[in-house]
Amino acid sequence: MEAKVRAENEIFAELTALCQEPGYVHAIAYFCYRDNTVGFNDEMQPQDMLRMYSPERLLRTEISTLLGLLVQTDIDYAIPPIATFERYIEQTGVLLEELHQAMSAVMWASMIPAPGGIPNPAALARGAALREPIFYGGESAYPFQYRDFAPLKYAGDNPWLLQHKGFAIESAKAVAQAIVAIQNDKLLQLHHTLREQPPETWTLLPAYLLTAEEVAAASTLPLDVVTHVLQAFLLTDRNRQFQSVGDFNATNAAPLLRTPDGKYLLFQYYSFVEAIYESPFYWMMQDKGYRAQASEHRGQFTESFAAQRLTAVFGSANVHQNVDLVARKGVKLGEIDVLVLFGDRLIVVQAKSKRLTLEARKGNDGHLRSDFKAAIQDSYDQARECAVHLLTGECKLVDAQGIELHLKHKPTEIFPFCVVADHYPALSFQAGQFLKAESTAAIRPPFVMDVFLLDAMTEMLESPLRLLGFIRQRAAYAGRLSTPHELTVLSYHLKRNLWLDDEANFMMLGDDIAVDLDIAMGVRREGIPGARTPEGILTKLSRTLFERLIQQIEQKEEPTTIELGFLLLTMGEDTCRSLDQGLRQITGMTRADGKAHDFTLGIATQGVTVHCNPAPNGVAAGVLGGHCYRRKYMQRAPRWFGLCVDADANLRFGVMLDFEWEYSAELEQQIARTTRQLAVKASSSLVVRGGKIGRNDPCPCGSGSKYKKCCIANEVP
Repeated sequence: MEAKVRAENEIFAELTALCQEPGYVHAIAYFCYRDNTVGFNDEMQPQDMLRMYSPERLLRTEISTLLGLLVQTDIDYAIPPIATFERYIEQTGVLLEELHQAMSAVMWASMIPAPGGIPNPAALARGAALREPIFYGGESAYPFQYRDFAPLKYAGDNPWLLQHKGFAIESAKAVAQAIVAIQNDKLLQLHHTLREQPPETWTLLPAYLLTAEEVAAASTLPLDVVTHVLQAFLLTDRNRQFQSVGDFNATNAAPLLRTPDGKYLLFQYYSFVEAIYESPFYWMMQDKGYRAQASEHRGQFTESFAAQRLTAVFGSANVHQNVDLVARKGVKLGEIDVLVLFGDRLIVVQAKSKRLTLEARKGNDGHLRSDFKAAIQDSYDQARECAVHLLTGECKLVDAQGIELHLKHKPTEIFPFCVVADHYPALSFQAGQFLKAESTAAIRPPFVMDVFLLDAMTEMLESPLRLLGFIRQRAAYAGRLSTPHELTVLSYHLKRNLWLDDEANFMMLGDDIAVDLDIAMGVRREGIPGARTPEGILTKLSRTLFERLIQQIEQKEEPTTIELGFLLLTMGEDTCRSLDQGLRQITGMTRADGKAHDFTLGIATQGVTVHCNPAPNGVAAGVLGGHCYRRKYMQRAPRWFGLCVDADANLRFGVMLDFEWEYSAELEQQIARTTRQLAVKASSSLVVRGGKIGRNDPCPCGSGSKYKKCCIANEVP
């Protein structure tokens, strides 16, 4: 018989009593050491990080809950007896698991209101069901992102911070860096010396204690500045309003505690850097005379940060901020926060600085929906409206300097980005439940993200084609992929290439998949010894002709080759190596005999024909176009690509045939005459003579028709 789940408030009351027992503060220190510390030898490996995704580990939100209850009464710092300490650990785990079950039960009850009832997935969009993923959904940012982005976020607010708090935001960052170094040293020292002490004296609490003098010495900041920073994030009340997991927990905004001997106690470094990133905005919002300016700076940060990160990938010439869409009569139709151009592909970014309010976190349906509308839905609606105008071509694009932008190509694919500035709990989950979106072949499904995901994406996928390829694949699987967080999807892609079989209706990705990305980001941003790039799509084919071809396609930014590039990036490793081998073979043969050679790869319902042809472009294009045309017909494929390279495997040009297959008696006859020439092999199949081909000369593709009636239409300069 299934055990009855206790009411959440009953469990919370028992947990409150437990956290306020004598010496419980030492249990919190133990949990922080056990569940927030990663040890490794020479280099951090995935197996070192996997324990951070163990179901037995307490989440930061759970430890914050314990801390929020601890501070509601005077803290007893006496070390408890061993038996009492063990009871604290065991009972905490039991109560937190029971609390999770209680919150989950509410979610399931909302989906199945009565025994034997039919499940209603739409119920997941209700507040009662969303409380669980909001609380247990995990973190969206790395601690170094909070720490390093705070100076960017508050750069314009330093005069206010100096006047009202006594420090600039860069000083808060320096204090955070000093604290983590101090705590790491103390934890390492305790790890080596603790067992030398009598068991009844064991405690990890000293590792989380620090003084202003220690921080000043480690940061080289003046002591008064350090003191101002520490005091700004010091808890000064009893946190009595914290009566359920959805209530405001003051220890998140002010994570520092003061001990009776004057030291500072910080259990979770993550909470400290998050507070540095988020709390100053709320301080400034209390100043009525400064509210508008603070909000303006916050919005500017989101836009400029998105532009900066995308510029690192696409280049400054292709990224434009604050672009107005103006009708021919001068009427403003819309504004794009950040516009990215890459061939005939566009990214339309709409940035918002809204976040989930306290009432929404409590499960209030109305607040959940209104918060989501302000943060995401409005952003998407603006992006889609702008995308529609871009496709019609009936408006001018004017940048922030008043300069008109001219698109080189008519857009064929537009990717709407909705970017928020802060951690938005269960963002991916909420987007799947609440977002009303209309996608077409040209306007892709929206990609909803925070600045932290955008940062990780642009850090790991540093080239335009690879970043757009990932975005394209992610959009294609909207509704078929379930994940607690998008960082997990990115990590999976880096390892295995994001691809779903057409027969796969649904796939779930676990949190632990993110370990490889976690390590790579830590290596790149914190200097942790380890692999800066996960073993996978960015490493297995490095220094191959395949990778070189991808780079050359990016450099050309031509619609035809971009589309081929997307196809190449979806191929499996074996197919990629076949392409690499084919390139090496035909270019080697051309260098040896000076003749044209080719090979063809069939990929699902389409294919690629590659020519290495020393003939002039006009001749080579005719040969390649004719070959692709016949290949496409033979395979009855809706689309076929052609590439022409020189003897050194440099990309010359590409062709794309994209139309439905239709029977042709003429082509049937041509194919019958040239079957041998069109056999799939990586050897010479076409011999091209030099010199200009006359319009009435036989077409060099071997069709038997005159050049003017065959491949002349495919000629390129």
